Amino acid sequence: MNGLELSRLYYQQIGRPMLEEKFGEYLPRIAAGLVGEGSECFGFDDDISRDHDFGPGFCIWLCKEDFEKIGAEMQNAYNNLPKDFMGYTARNTSLRGGGRVGVFEISDFYSRFVGRKQPPEKLADWLFLPEHKIATAVNGEVFEDNFGEFRKIRTALKSYYPEDVRIKKIAARASAMAQSGQYNYARCMRRGDTVAANMALAEFVKATISMVYLLNRQYCPYYKWQFYGLKKLNKDMGHRFACSGVLNMLEKLSVTEDQSCAWQPPFAADWNPYVNKYDKKVVLMENICALIINELRNQGLTDIDDTFLEAHTYKIMDKIADSELRHFYVTEG
Repeated sequence: MNGLELSRLYYQQIGRPMLEEKFGEYLPRIAAGLVGEGSECFGFDDDISRDHDFGPGFCIWLCKEDFEKIGAEMQNAYNNLPKDFMGYTARNTSLRGGGRVGVFEISDFYSRFVGRKQPPEKLADWLFLPEHKIATAVNGEVFEDNFGEFRKIRTALKSYYPEDVRIKKIAARASAMAQSGQYNYARCMRRGDTVAANMALAEFVKATISMVYLLNRQYCPYYKWQFYGLKKLNKDMGHRFACSGVLNMLEKLSVTEDQSCAWQPPFAADWNPYVNKYDKKVVLMENICALIINELRNQGLTDIDDTFLEAHTYKIMDKIADSELRHFYVTEG
């Protein structure tokens, strides 16, 4: 049983009866579910991840007025619920994992992830919110929300970035992929600096994964779940850019051995220090960029014929309607 299912059953069989008995008059104004930090909220939990911050538990969300009246009392009642349920022992909270379940005021809950404006009001505010924070704010499941205030904010956030913000972020990721993978990796390898080359490679992977989420209009989760989330995304054929080719090449890139030998003389006559086809990692990164450029064309974000992603960033930026956002530096966001 995964964490979301466990939480849902715990609420239905243990939590809601308590609320009916002790807070019945407030039930029409209560929202409950499991949303927030933790792999189980994304549906990613497995035997390894369940060694901490896992077990029976759920969230209750109250409006500010109700939280001030009954929040403490309701939290006390929550704390007194049975700790063991269906063979699962009490939630094993880690040192940094406290405060993930229990009773919350709606605005305070969302402010942990997206700030006090919910959803953000300005495009710039949207732009600089960490992607994984928004992903955390809209994951999981709402079991019940009769009042609708919690779901209203959730729905607005799940509607995804304003299109100008999405395009701006795509331009920034294209620039990052070009600079780290298509440019700096090769320069570092030519110098024999394999540490810096691997840092460039890591930046390329990070930017590529974020790009795929953006092209699919999905928020990118916390770093350790980003690739796993892409594999789940790839199974959903409702998404335009299925990304299986990128996924396969990223996996190959992660296990490809050191390529220093490809940067040592003697060089073949067709050796190119900028696009070194004898370096397997370079070939993989160039092929990944080619797939990304093709999808950028499919989405009408570029129309130029160039294999270097940096060259496409200007075309992408031109697609931004908001004049202020269009004049932000390309790497911002």
